[in-house]
Amino acid sequence: MKTKYSLMISTAIICAASLLSGCASIVDGSNESVSVSTPPAKGATCKLTNSKGTWYVNKTPGSTTVHRAYGDMKVTCKKSGYKSGKKDVKSKTKGMAFGNVVFGGVIGADVDMANGSAYDYPTNIIVPMQKGKG
Repeated sequence: MKTKYSLMISTAIICAASLLSGCASIVDGSNESVSVSTPPAKGATCKLTNSKGTWYVNKTPGSTTVHRAYGDMKVTCKKSGYKSGKKDVKSKTKGMAFGNVVFGGVIGADVDMANGSAYDYPTNIIVPMQKGKG
């Protein structure tokens, strides 16, 4: 009888642990690739900044991998002969972030929100540029 009771407790502990542990893999990790284009200018250099860091696209159109975050990402592009192009890119909460509450528990959702995994930026970012100085 003592063995059955021990087995039941062990099983209950394992089940509880699996329900309480969140898994960021439900929402695809904390990094994502974004592409930047600067019509009509090609070959611009862009700086992308959010609360998690700064990244660069050395020549548009081009891509870089950024760290996801809750807040907006500021994109600033420069090219000789053109006015600086600026754009604030909004981050959106992924649908699976809410699914993580169901499958991974509140702890999993908190982890994903803290490390940025619960958010997405648009895959293609367009920063229009105009001829002129500065």
